[in-house]
Amino acid sequence: MDITLVEVAPRDGLQNEKRPIATADKIELIHRAVDAGARRIEAVSFVDPRRVPQMADAEAVLAGVRRDAEISYAGLVFNDRGLDRAVAAGVDEINVVVVATDTFSRRNQGCGTEEGVGRWERLAARGAEAGLWRTVTIAAAFGCPFEGEVPEARVRDLVARVAAAGPDEIALADTIGVGTPDRVRRLVSTVTELAPNALPRCHFHNTRNTGYANALAALDAGARALDTSIGGIGGCPFAPAATGNIATEDLLYTLDRMGITTGVDITATIETAHWLGGLLATPVPALLGRAGLFPNTAVTQPVP
Repeated sequence: MDITLVEVAPRDGLQNEKRPIATADKIELIHRAVDAGARRIEAVSFVDPRRVPQMADAEAVLAGVRRDAEISYAGLVFNDRGLDRAVAAGVDEINVVVVATDTFSRRNQGCGTEEGVGRWERLAARGAEAGLWRTVTIAAAFGCPFEGEVPEARVRDLVARVAAAGPDEIALADTIGVGTPDRVRRLVSTVTELAPNALPRCHFHNTRNTGYANALAALDAGARALDTSIGGIGGCPFAPAATGNIATEDLLYTLDRMGITTGVDITATIETAHWLGGLLATPVPALLGRAGLFPNTAVTQPVP
């Protein structure tokens, strides 16, 4: 089985950091991920810099990265202005978020879910005209920090509605890390059933230590793309306690041992996670860099 890891550390990983990260360091992180074998990178978001200051240099980041036909750079967009910026900056992909609950949608995007669907439909059409790969992510698909449980019937309805705009990919996001494998299997199966022409993708946080089990459940149910973040860094600025994404290197350990091909080098990823911890002045949440590989348990730079 071959799957694609979408490296999200440069965007979802860094967006929640309070200390400003230099543009050159963001570019370095992207280049390290590419050198490790990542071929899809969610590099930036084109959002209001007053709301997410860490992403204010999106254009400068994309202007500085290496370009290669095999590498696809994605940008998160919420509205027409964001899409205009993304196209001008030369993205290969756009990711448009539709939040499953009205309360979180208003806090995250300044509009309710219904308007969010309308925005996606408009951006999907414009993205197709621009020749971009178009992903729509259903955020808070497994639970909301403000409204609690999200009925599966609501997610199913949203999948059907966003699928009507012809996305290349539909991602289910466990934004606050409350999902469990049984629900993951059911919702991924919903995507494959209702949107057979869209690639199923998942985005998990390990907030409650279920992220890796959920990732494997997603693969069992038919997902072929998973979001991961080097070092397990990340979170949503508008969701309380939405801690780190699943770590690229920790998931790679499992996939490599299972014979599942990703094309991403685990040793190089561990080394980048150590570098990233130094950049952020704190050890990253991922565990593999502390424990080391097996059977070769050597770690190049042990984390204290």
